[in-house]
Amino acid sequence: MAKQVQLTIPVLTEIIERNKLQDSPSDTEVLIAELQTELAVGAFQLTEELLRSALAEMQAALYEQMTARLRRELPELIDRVLREHLAEDGNEE
Repeated sequence: MAKQVQLTIPVLTEIIERNKLQDSPSDTEVLIAELQTELAVGAFQLTEELLRSALAEMQAALYEQMTARLRRELPELIDRVLREHLAEDGNEE
């Protein structure tokens, strides 16, 4: 006598339940996602802090260069303009 093979057709709710169990993230996956988020936030905060610091340092350096140049060149500029203006006034008289 031939063995009868019994086929069972799964019920739709059973398939959905199995898929839910397979699709739900494990505790490890949830932990990894949380750690990734925390690391990304920390990295972005550190990057922002470093950029702000670098910009502040560059701004201070540029300010120093500009003020030094003004101290060095402004008296010469004032002297030259005054002499030119006074020379013109002297020639008109």
